[in-house]
Amino acid sequence: MKCYTYIEKVDEEKVLIYASERTKLIDEIESLVTSSDINITGTYNDEIIKIDITDVSCFLSENNKVFALINDKKYQIKQRLYQIEEMNLESFIKINQSCLANKKKIKKFESTIGGSLKVVFKNGYIDYISRRELKNVKQRMGL
Repeated sequence: MKCYTYIEKVDEEKVLIYASERTKLIDEIESLVTSSDINITGTYNDEIIKIDITDVSCFLSENNKVFALINDKKYQIKQRLYQIEEMNLESFIKINQSCLANKKKIKKFESTIGGSLKVVFKNGYIDYISRRELKNVKQRMGL
């Protein structure tokens, strides 16, 4: 694959992809480009930051509040979980009613004695896949 970069100060930023067929790499490039346009701000204690979607391990809903989990910090955000889900972020998948997980931040899946699947994230956070979402998760993860 060849890559060319042209810098023009008068034109808006855009990404053009020329390919003979659609591949997983093209999907990832599109996801990266479109996710950079999403503006989500989060608060942690007294600090307010702009959240980069690629840094988020998962979005959680706890006590009627929604949080973006980045490393070991939970940043409270204003959007509801369904609003984030409607953004159709390619790298995020709904694993249960209160969690949208970033596929790229999942370390492993573990079976439990009860037959459910446990999701272990790279930052150590653990959550479970609901029975309702299990088929969709397996499909999206290629399991």
